[in-house]
Amino acid sequence: MDLAFSKEDETFRQEVRQFIEECYTPEMRRLHARSKHGYITKEAHIQWQKSLAKKGWLAPNWPEEYGGPGFSQSQKYIFNVEMGRAGVPHTIPFGPTMVAPVIMKFGSPEQKKRFLPDILETNVLWCQGYSEPGSGSDLASLKTKAEDMGDHFLVNGSKIWTSVAQWADWIFCLVRTSNEGKPQEGISFLLIDMKTPGIKVDPIICLDSTSAPNQEVNQVFFQDVKVPKENLIGEVNKGWTYAKYLLEFERGNPYSPGLYSSLDEVREMAKETVVNGRPLAEDPSFKARYADLRSQITAMEFTELRIFSSLSIGGNVGPESSLLKCRGTEIQQEISQLMVEVLGDYAAPTIENGMIETNEPEVGPEGAFTAAPYYFSLRKASIYAGSNEVQRNIMAKAVLGL
Repeated sequence: MDLAFSKEDETFRQEVRQFIEECYTPEMRRLHARSKHGYITKEAHIQWQKSLAKKGWLAPNWPEEYGGPGFSQSQKYIFNVEMGRAGVPHTIPFGPTMVAPVIMKFGSPEQKKRFLPDILETNVLWCQGYSEPGSGSDLASLKTKAEDMGDHFLVNGSKIWTSVAQWADWIFCLVRTSNEGKPQEGISFLLIDMKTPGIKVDPIICLDSTSAPNQEVNQVFFQDVKVPKENLIGEVNKGWTYAKYLLEFERGNPYSPGLYSSLDEVREMAKETVVNGRPLAEDPSFKARYADLRSQITAMEFTELRIFSSLSIGGNVGPESSLLKCRGTEIQQEISQLMVEVLGDYAAPTIENGMIETNEPEVGPEGAFTAAPYYFSLRKASIYAGSNEVQRNIMAKAVLGL
């Protein structure tokens, strides 16, 4: 594996860094520093994504025929690395990363023309309607029903843990259209306008304590919601196939750049935290924890580079995407735990403060305001996008043949 990048790649790296310097404004940085779950305000998030769209970089994985930038595999990797290292707001993935590839592969020409340009320009925001109360990891047990009424479907039920539903213009939903055969065989994939009568969004305030409208997750209720037939993706009762295809795009991105950045932030906090008259960063036990985590990230980085090398010569990610998801989220959780341990009591006063904006002075090292909520928020990381237990089953079957 050749780890050297070409001169053209390094020129591209500088272009990405210059873009970040110009478009990642001081106000965005301030808001992001006070975010407890990675999202900033809706307006600022749209501003950031429209900057990416103007540059042609909002959807680095899209084919050129649909407006993608035509990045090489090395450019995609460099782009993700530089964005992660800079700690910019993540692109809200539900439109460009999740539903768009499904529309490209399984949607009708009319659906592609109608939805893809607005997704690419961030003219609309999307959310994901998969999980339900009592139907999380066992997604095939979902009960939200779509009844065929001739020229439309009538949808009743609810979805839960729906990220940014309070901001979304559209939701893509898995719905039950048949109870015959295996549970997976009676599911369809619908695109639903969130302004349709009968839709209600209730916020879920989690342990990170962020209050509405800037909380992350919601429960979405559907009561006699009319959905036009033209909003059905592909065929009726084939939604499970489309859902599995979508999940390929929810995993597999590099984690190491963001992990390095988070761990370095912990080290800076440890330099400012004084214990027994000296900075905690000089404590042998902290140094050992820091070195262990950094070595884990380095191992993950080389795994990502190995996958990138395979992709650059035409290979596929394969079961390694499950490996990246498991290790990436586990290391995220370990870093957040170390952060809270380093801060100690400095994290406690901010736990119940649910506002992104506050006039109260911060106490402790920079970043203490969000440390505990960030720790609590990351408990979900090993569950979303397919729980880590499920990912290990995938690896066991695909790699070990168990």
